[in-house]
Amino acid sequence: MRPSTAQLLLKLRRRGVFFTFHDALEVSGYDKDYLKLILHKLERGGWIKRIGRGKYIVLPLEAEKERYTLHEFAVAAILVDPMAIAYWSALHHHGLTEQIPETVFIQTIARKRTSEVTVFNTRFKIIRVAERKFFGFETLWIEGLKIAVTDREKTIIDCLDKPHLCGGIGEVYKALKEELNLKKLVEYLERFGSGAVAKRLAYLAEQLGLNLEVPAHLIKKGVVPLDPAMPRIGRVHRRLKLLVNVELEE
Repeated sequence: MRPSTAQLLLKLRRRGVFFTFHDALEVSGYDKDYLKLILHKLERGGWIKRIGRGKYIVLPLEAEKERYTLHEFAVAAILVDPMAIAYWSALHHHGLTEQIPETVFIQTIARKRTSEVTVFNTRFKIIRVAERKFFGFETLWIEGLKIAVTDREKTIIDCLDKPHLCGGIGEVYKALKEELNLKKLVEYLERFGSGAVAKRLAYLAEQLGLNLEVPAHLIKKGVVPLDPAMPRIGRVHRRLKLLVNVELEE
């Protein structure tokens, strides 16, 4: 490795585990074409790894290059901005499911060229939502990176919105048996503003005997399925306007 390249690598390492092409351009003083060549050589030599468009991580000196990995939440934070770990990944993080998801679910309001990417043999699924639905986060610090994770109550709301991203409505039913702030859950439900989510939550709360009152104005016209990923066969709960198309396991 040339001394100038080694010096660039040292400067990048001092900035932290993650850098962008723009960062490298700033610290190197190289023109874009030459920098692309240098970064390509560094990646080929196992010194850095490209994990997204113009996004890289610096591999530790002592790392076994083919076996090194980075915490999946840190990778998620590098891949997407703004972001939050959500759905099944957040359920697992909060201990609200016994299932271990093979995919890391990332929620964002940003437009992305792709909705799925694999890094370090881990699959990441990127779900874009409306800005009004992007709220309710806790903060983690991993590898020096600030990472948002949907809190317990927002995770429940998100999973009711898209049950297929958390293993099905049955996983939400089980999660609702755990300790939750029911007042916050209803506040989030109001803010989220989805009739389908309100109907699903109202039904599950009834089944579990939870002291939770869903605002009547959210129970809108039109019948929606309890689990939209399952066949639309079952009985209709007339008051909630909900098609109960799955049996919930105790």
